[in-house]
Amino acid sequence: MIPKGAIICIILGIIGSGLVGIFFLEIANQPLIPIHVLGPSLSVITEKTNFRLGEPIHIKIVNSGTVPLTFLDASYGLKIKQLDGIILYSPISAPVISVLKPEEEKAFVWNQTKLDGSKIIEGTYNIVSSTDSSSDNMLKKSITINIFK
Repeated sequence: MIPKGAIICIILGIIGSGLVGIFFLEIANQPLIPIHVLGPSLSVITEKTNFRLGEPIHIKIVNSGTVPLTFLDASYGLKIKQLDGIILYSPISAPVISVLKPEEEKAFVWNQTKLDGSKIIEGTYNIVSSTDSSSDNMLKKSITINIFK
């Protein structure tokens, strides 16, 4: 026979661990907010880090600094990569010089397709943006996201 005190401790442990798990799940899915700094700074932001397969992913490229940033194309250097660095997707854009002013942002939506139009599979991916490598303010930022069934 199990003592009543042990049963109460087990039940409280199960309830407590469930509440702590819910708390950490909420923290993990909070939207990221860029912190604006003095000088050049680039941020890549999604509304969360865990997505369902097929769910549109809203991406923001933000100049979180105080100086303009220069990009080599109209997609602001946006690329979706596998963890091994292979590029899966990059928006079709004109090869023109684009400038992102301080605190300005550009929004993109990725529908989880590859360059050839096929759908991706579940996994972990990097969303990357980089500025013009010939400029004084060469920056490269990324965010890692997870896609589940």
